[in-house]
Amino acid sequence: MKIDRTDSTSVFEQVAAEIRRAILDGEAKPGERLPPAKDLAAELGVNTNTVLRSLRLLRDEGLLEFRRGRGVTVAGTPERAAVLEQARALIDLARSHGYRRDELLQIIESMP
Repeated sequence: MKIDRTDSTSVFEQVAAEIRRAILDGEAKPGERLPPAKDLAAELGVNTNTVLRSLRLLRDEGLLEFRRGRGVTVAGTPERAAVLEQARALIDLARSHGYRRDELLQIIESMP
C-alpha cells in the first residue's frame, strides 16, 4: 500500500481506497482479520488516527466489521456491479457531451 502525499485526495481516503482495493483484489478475504491500526499506520507512514478514520469509513460502508477482542475483520466484498454501474454512467455522460470511448480513456489515463 502506498500513500501519495502530492495527491489532492485526503490521506484517510487514500488509505480507505487501498484497503478497498485489497478487498476487491482478494488480498483480504471475508472473515480475515486486518493488521492492527498501529501496524497499518507504521507501514503507510501515517498517523494511527488516520487509519482508524479510514477503518470506520469502511465499516460504515459495510466492508469491515469491528469485533471487541477480535479486531477488525473483512465483512464482505464490494459489488463489482457497483463499479461497473459507475463506469457505465461515466461512459454515458461522456457520450452525451460528445466524447468517444478512446477520448474518455485518454482522459482517465491522464489523471493523476
